[in-house]
Amino acid sequence: MDFKNSTAEKTTITRNTDELEATTNNIYESIVMMSKRSNQLSIELKEELTSKLQEFASTTDNLEEIFENREQIEISRVYEGLPKPVAISIQELLNDKIYARMPDENND
Repeated sequence: MDFKNSTAEKTTITRNTDELEATTNNIYESIVMMSKRSNQLSIELKEELTSKLQEFASTTDNLEEIFENREQIEISRVYEGLPKPVAISIQELLNDKIYARMPDENND
C-alpha cells in the first residue's frame, strides 16, 4: 500500500457511529474489521520502515562511533507524519474497500 498518497486524516476526528455501522449492520463487527485491517497496515508500515532504515545500519556496534545520520532522521520524520493505520482502516471501511468473509453457520 502507498501510505504517502493516503487521504486519511492525520489527526483525530469525531466519527458518527451510524456511518461505521452501515456496512455491516453491527458496530462491533465493524470495529473488529477495522482493528484487523489496522494491524495488517501497521505490520506492512513497520516492514517498509525497517527495510529503509536497514540501508543505514552500522556494521559495528561500537558506542564511540554512534553519530546522527540525517537521512535516517528524515525518513523517520516522513513516517511520523503519515496517517495512522487506524485512520486508514476507517477510511477504507467507509469507502467500502475492505470486507469481511463470514463463516457459514450452517456448515458446523
